[in-house]
Parts: sequence; structure tokens; C-alpha cells
Amino acid sequence: MTAIAQEAARRRTFAVISHPDAGKSTMTEALALHASAITEAGAVHGKAGRRGVTSDWMDMEKARGISITSAALRFEYRGHMFNLVDTPGHADFSEDTYRVLAAVDCAVMLLDAAKGMEPQTLKLFEVCRHRRIPVITFINKWDRPGREALELLDEIEERTGLRPTPITWPIGTGGFFHGVIDRIADQAVRYTRTPGGATKAIETELTPEQALAEIGQDWERAAEEVDLLTEIGADHDQKAFEAHESTPVLFGAALSNFGVGRLLDAMVDIAPSPAPRPDVEGDPRPLEEPFSGLVFKVQANMDPSHRDRIAFVRVCSGRFERGMVLTHAATGRPFATKYAQSVFGQERATIDEAFPGDVVGLVNATALRPGDTLYEGRPVEFPKIPSFAPEHFWTARVRDSSRSKQFRKGIEQMEGEGVVQVLRSEIRGDQSPVLAAVGPMQFDVVKHRLAGEFNTEIVMDRLDFSIARLTDAESAPILARQRGVEVFTRTLDGALLALFTDEWRMRGVLRDHPNLTLNALLADTRS
Repeated sequence: MTAIAQEAARRRTFAVISHPDAGKSTMTEALALHASAITEAGAVHGKAGRRGVTSDWMDMEKARGISITSAALRFEYRGHMFNLVDTPGHADFSEDTYRVLAAVDCAVMLLDAAKGMEPQTLKLFEVCRHRRIPVITFINKWDRPGREALELLDEIEERTGLRPTPITWPIGTGGFFHGVIDRIADQAVRYTRTPGGATKAIETELTPEQALAEIGQDWERAAEEVDLLTEIGADHDQKAFEAHESTPVLFGAALSNFGVGRLLDAMVDIAPSPAPRPDVEGDPRPLEEPFSGLVFKVQANMDPSHRDRIAFVRVCSGRFERGMVLTHAATGRPFATKYAQSVFGQERATIDEAFPGDVVGLVNATALRPGDTLYEGRPVEFPKIPSFAPEHFWTARVRDSSRSKQFRKGIEQMEGEGVVQVLRSEIRGDQSPVLAAVGPMQFDVVKHRLAGEFNTEIVMDRLDFSIARLTDAESAPILARQRGVEVFTRTLDGALLALFTDEWRMRGVLRDHPNLTLNALLADTRS
């Protein structure tokens, strides 16, 4: 193997995804704790004298106790470099999750032991299927009352089509969690919670005789269920897993740090390392080719003391060296990488080199947008990351006209980051752009960040539209004359969007004008 291939083989780049409130931020923190990247874990809101959640850095996230941006965490474990990308914890930010999934090789899906497959969970499974991303399932909160383990496996297979193959199996029902049977190592592991769950849980390996003596009937029942799993062939198959036909399953409780170490071990042992990534023509770019990278997220003002803008780039091939001059595929212009950083939540460190699978933060990358490609040597461009079709539309105007410049700058920045889409029309003018979003909470983020980062208060008014379709210059004048329809220009790319009050109105317009051009923005992966 070449040096680059050897380094790539050590990388594990993955996302943590789930339905809201399933424990993503807690799991992210627990993984960092078990990898010794942090020494003490805290709850989402933190506790006195304890470190808060590393990946939730925005004030609004801390106040609401959810993740509304994605954060990249980099740490080492068992000689491997982990690039863990935490994702938004609310369905309104599913577009940001979709962008993150364009940059990973594997996903860890959390299920709530009491709730099982929830709507957002199923949608995310479908996104992973669409992108051919292998999924490891972690059934979380097993230290609380929940459903039967076998029942949850049946639901996973029935609703996703993925065959569940448990790697660990719980000893004790939900709420009475003693430990797990590690089916790979063929041993029992008992967990003992540390005070407050702030440090790693104590793990004690038990022989079958010790487990029977100390745990009793719960051990006997778990052993019988493991025998049943073996009989029906529910064993891990690496090829089926990588082909997105099966999902390895682990049980635990992130808040108590139960089973988290076993998940990290599974990531090392079975999660795929970076592979050649197809370009826009479908031709894979070999890992050993000169550097290439995909921008999957842009975020400004992560640190209030540094008013800068970071573009998160997934290294796809070659070796990244800080200071190298790359080519920006979208413009053909050179791009210098003097300020390159690895990011651990809100903390930063200068990074001098990186390899396929790594995530590099490029500072003050004002020219970059999500979906852009950077490369060295032989030109390459990776497929763009499509935008979701927005379903909510609000006008925005500045409350104090003396802050108009800051308002325009802030709106432009939010658009460049992909927080919202910005639409304009001659009728409404530039003073009151229309903001378009997948979910209404995205507008809360805009208001919060404009107030906090640009000292600008805005007034927002809801528009009575619910459907957006791409149109063209020939159809636009006809559409603009229709009742319940308005045509806008999306400022980021100049696309013409026709907005309709509802599907009934759109069908009526098409019935009267069948030759109009109306195309969906993106096949709706949320349905």
C-alpha cells in the first residue's frame, strides 16, 4: 500500500443521525469521552463544574437543548483517526443532515429503545440508502423502560428492509440493564455506572458461570435469545453490511456511557474506510491521485471572538498540506490554504496535513459554497449537493433602516452557508427579500444570528405559499399572471422559482396551461 492508502485505511469518517431527542449530542460526547478526547461528560445543558456538550456551540442550541448545526469532531482511538460529524437534531434542519451525509463513509443511527423507528429515523434511513451509506444501528436509552429487543429488530427489518444483525445483545429488559453479550467476542460484559455518568462506565467481563450467579434469570433469558439469533442466521456479514443490505445492531445507553466503547470498537473493526469517490461523470478518483476535496458545510462566526467563516472540506484523494494552492472547480480560480484547522466543537487547532476521509476547516473561505470541489493536479469535480424543495416562505425586513447594510450582509452570509434560500422579485424589491426554508425553525436561526452576529433586528411575515417549482424565462410571465402564484429569482444561482399556495392551485394552473415548465427542485427524500 502507498503511504496515502495506509493513512486512508486508518480513517473512519461517519455521522451520527437520528430522530430528535434520541440522544445524538449525548452520544457524540460519550464517543469523545471513551476515545479519551475529553475527560468528563456533561448533559446537554451541562451541570455545575462539568464540561458541556462539545458539539453544541451555538447559544440557541444550548438554550433549546438540541443540535441545529452540524459539528465536526476529530479524535484518535485504537490507532485510527475518527472524523465524527454530528448532525442537526431537528427535522427542520434535514437539509443540513443531507449535506453532511455527502461527506461520510458510514452512519451511526440512534434509535430510542422506547420509541423505535420514528418518522425522521425512517427518512434518514432512506437518505442513507439513496447514497449507499452503510448504517450501524445503536439502540439507545436501554437503561430506561422500553420495548422488547426482538420486537425492535423486527420493526427495523420490516420498515427499512435492512436485515438487523446484533453485535451485542442486552442482558436485562429496558430499565433493568445489567450489560451485554458481545456476540463477536463471545463473552458477557457487565456495566456499572459511575456517579452521574460523568466518566466511563466500569466494564466487567464475566464467564457464563459468573453471569448466571450474579445476574440470574436475565442472563439466562439473554443467552437463550442469542442462541435464537444464531439459529436464524442473524450474524454479521461484512459484505451485506457494506452493500447496505444489513445493519449491525448494538445496545446501550449513551447518557450512562453503557455500550459506547463497544460502538467505537465496531467502528474500527467493521466500518468502511474511505474509498475512491465518483466524479460528476461517475468515474472514481483514486485515493492516490493529487488532492481533491468536497466542501460539505460552510459556517461563520462559530467563535464570537473570531468573526470568520469556515468551510468544512472532506478530503477525497491525495494528501492535503497547509499552504498548498488549490483550484476552485466552480470558478477555475486558485485558492490558498494558509489557514487550515482541525475542529473539535468550538475548539480549533492548526492542521498541517490531512488524508482521505479527514475533515479540514478552511478559514475565511468566502468564495466557497456547500457542494464546491477543490483540487490539485488533474481537474475533477464531484457531484453537487442538491437543495431540498422549500415548503415555508417568509419575507424579512430590517427593523432599523440604519442597519440595512448589516442586514444585507447577514442575509447574504446565511444564504452562502445554506441556512436558507433567498428569493427576490422586482415587485417586492431588495429591501424585503423572501426567505425559503424546509422547516420554520430555520427562520428562528436567521433571526437569532442576525441579532447576535450583526446586531440587527428583523421583522418577518409569513407568505401563503407551500410549494416551489423550477421554471424558465418563457413560462415565468404566464405564471406571474396567475392567481395564487408568484415568481422569484433565487439569488444564489439565478434559478427561477414559481411559488404556489398549494398543490390544488398548481394543478389548476397546469390544467389551463399544460405547456408550462415546472420541475421539482429535488426528489423529496423526506417522504
